[in-house]
Amino acid sequence: MNKIFTTIAASVLAVSGAAAKEVPSSQLPEGALSDVAVERSTSTLLVSMKVHPEVFSKKWNREVWLRPVLVSGADSLWLEPVVIAGRTRYYQNLRADGSTPGYVMLRSGSEDTYDYSVNVPFDSWMEKGELEMVSEIDGCCGDGLADPADNDLMAFDFREKVLKPMFAYVKPMGEIEKLRHVEGKAYIDFPVNKTVIYPDYRSNPKELAEIKRTIDEVRNDKDVNIISLTIKGFASPEGPYANNERLAKGRTEALIKYVGDLYSFPKSVLRTEWEAEDWNGLAERLRNSNIDNKDAILAIATDGNLAPDVRDAELKKRFPEQYAFMLANIYPALRHSDYTVNYVIRNFTDVAEIAEVMKTAPQKLSLEELFIYAQSLDKDSPEFREVMEVAVRMYPDDAVANLNAATTAVDHGEYDLARGYLKKAGDSSEALYTAGVLEAKTGNYAKAKELLEKASRGGIKDADRLIADLIDWGFIN
Repeated sequence: MNKIFTTIAASVLAVSGAAAKEVPSSQLPEGALSDVAVERSTSTLLVSMKVHPEVFSKKWNREVWLRPVLVSGADSLWLEPVVIAGRTRYYQNLRADGSTPGYVMLRSGSEDTYDYSVNVPFDSWMEKGELEMVSEIDGCCGDGLADPADNDLMAFDFREKVLKPMFAYVKPMGEIEKLRHVEGKAYIDFPVNKTVIYPDYRSNPKELAEIKRTIDEVRNDKDVNIISLTIKGFASPEGPYANNERLAKGRTEALIKYVGDLYSFPKSVLRTEWEAEDWNGLAERLRNSNIDNKDAILAIATDGNLAPDVRDAELKKRFPEQYAFMLANIYPALRHSDYTVNYVIRNFTDVAEIAEVMKTAPQKLSLEELFIYAQSLDKDSPEFREVMEVAVRMYPDDAVANLNAATTAVDHGEYDLARGYLKKAGDSSEALYTAGVLEAKTGNYAKAKELLEKASRGGIKDADRLIADLIDWGFIN
């Protein structure tokens, strides 16, 4: 039999029609039925098909009864039958049953296709089942010429196709020590060739106050313990290298002593470094400048094969005008002191305290501590989502933070946001699984299958269930 099956397109989010599966049929003439469909609205089920009486036997005293039936387990519903009758039986039926016979009667051999359509109230058992056609051939006086035959027309499944992944959030690695740092850059003014700090000299009040503000901000925090304060001093490249090294070292030691005297830090906390001439800083500023002959000047400034004094002499000799410009506008910024305050933050274990710290100072929390708080919350709550967002904001390049944020975004239908997080989530099995779920939810089923299969090979068992669902729904093979 040559049948045409109508399949209503389905999605993993919702389904509005039947997912039809072709089921082999028998006992009907080839071409008897076409366009067989079962469709559902909110409250009704529509069964439709085209019946072609021209393919049935034209014997005068013969008729074929076609009785459609919906079947689902022990439940069934018989629909209005169709009778295709030869000439004699056709007129006998008209005389016997009148104009309202309770069935549709067609004349065998007729070339007029009949559009069969029946609406029935939808019942819960009709969500999944089969449409069958029971056919029976009667001869003269209603004698059965053959046993009734069941013809399977199509299967239907109106159950909502919702992908229901089991998301497992990844616990971050704990930090042995929550080591953090804050850093700054100070431009302390010294008299020419001097290494003594004058707190009121030129811009020194402002620069020294900024160093003190940075240290105080850390030092006055009850949750923090300063473990080191490092100052690295730089001199600018003009003049003899040996003198610049003396200035960089002496000025750094003067600044660390000044800070140490302010706070009475233990000597073990205070550390110094120095760099005689900040050629890297010069190169950076040259690249960002519009100075004439920039490329040639840069080539000399970055030539590590030349001794510092030779570089300085070459610049002064070959580009006197630009050298004067650099002395006035670039070199002052190369005389700086970089400072770094390293500190350790205490651990937080109480959920209520973590919640409070997250509101006021989330930078104090480790990923593990944020995860502890998240575990105390309903994953569908706004609070849970906020924790995931804070985690990825505080640790923007961490793979676990991005993976958990991506998982939350997928779970709440924020697919573009999830894609951004997944770019930094790494290639772990868990990340592949979340990416596979995202592709499935957005209709990229082939890609979803590829990713879920990789996740399965990596030990994510729920990936197999999702693949099975996608196959069952007809989205992948």
